[in-house]
Amino acid sequence: MPAWLADRMTQLGTAMVESIVLHYGRSVFLSRLSDPYWFQAFGSVLGMDWHSSGITTSVIGALKRGLNPRAAELGLYVCGGRGRHSRNTPDELRSVAGRETLNAEELVRISRLAARIDNNCIADGFQIYLHSFIVASTGEWSIVQQGLNDQSGLARRYHWHSGSVRDFVADPHTGIAGANQGTIMNLVDHRAAQAQDALMGMTKEHPDRTLREIRHLVMPRHHDVRREDVDSKRLGAVLAAAYESDLKSFADLLLVQNLGPRTLQTLAMVAEVIHGTPTRFSDPARFSFALGGKDAHPFPVPFKVYDESIVVLRDSLDRAKLKDDAKIDGFRRLERFVRAIGRQIEPEANFEAVVRHERAISPSLDGRTASGDGRVASGGGRAASGPKVSRPRLRSSQMGLWDSADFYPE
Repeated sequence: MPAWLADRMTQLGTAMVESIVLHYGRSVFLSRLSDPYWFQAFGSVLGMDWHSSGITTSVIGALKRGLNPRAAELGLYVCGGRGRHSRNTPDELRSVAGRETLNAEELVRISRLAARIDNNCIADGFQIYLHSFIVASTGEWSIVQQGLNDQSGLARRYHWHSGSVRDFVADPHTGIAGANQGTIMNLVDHRAAQAQDALMGMTKEHPDRTLREIRHLVMPRHHDVRREDVDSKRLGAVLAAAYESDLKSFADLLLVQNLGPRTLQTLAMVAEVIHGTPTRFSDPARFSFALGGKDAHPFPVPFKVYDESIVVLRDSLDRAKLKDDAKIDGFRRLERFVRAIGRQIEPEANFEAVVRHERAISPSLDGRTASGDGRVASGGGRAASGPKVSRPRLRSSQMGLWDSADFYPE
């Protein structure tokens, strides 16, 4: 992970979490963290390659660096991490518990139990190498773990949330991200109660169970972003708001900010990760069109856009602390605005044109990759305007944009 990207992920990720906590509270953030689709979209919008196993390590690392120094203010603590850092989890939880008057040994017990369940009770061939425990000052928690299969070279991520765990030995996960392994032994499947009783009785009967009722996010083997990975209509709505003159003007007004179309495109996706509903994250690859990826999939990370996006979000948060909520509320209005565009006029993005455009303008935005070389095959000359959106050109007056409460409810 290049330092220039890790630092920006910390800044933007922390600001996005702060915004979520400001609008919805810590509980909602912990719930979103336990959703594998939202987590993947969050990592993608921060500039990680959309399906890389490195998203887990990088996102958790960025949150730990950004949230822990502000834990007294935000009431959120990130414990554990990858490898040797995971072994520090018990001591870190005890430190947090002492500071917030929580039951330290209960938190440690939960941490160890979750690690053992995912490592030992689910016989899927993945060995846990990352264990992170995110706990709020109220005692609510979320766990994100990742395991590696040495034979296939693939990773699998396990998500937990205290609000969803009714029984640690009966379907305790909120989601698992990884390829289906077929029929496996799963001793925490709700149908495995008889097997659990048998094991407790020291018998040798080990029934097979499947994971088909657990929510899976299955990532493809290809590393690049392809047309089939992206919902072109949802991407088209973002591009329409960013590049179509009337829509862009109104989107700028919502944020009380005169933004270039490329930064507005990024902030629209940032707003969706902050305010979007769970159904909006079924195609995490789409969020890689916010700030690209460190391996240039679908394009190099645009330095200038990344830094400007951090400034806009941080400024809105600082203003909100002074009771000037116009800009921070603008992010929520922007998310609703883009969603309404998608619902009412259904613009559809030309995937290939978008990628060509982004790669063409990458040098002007100081595009960079982990290798330090931001050059990619542009597929054509430099584009002077935004990518084409395949839809009839509609003016705001035709859409009833300015006065329709149905189109844009407060």
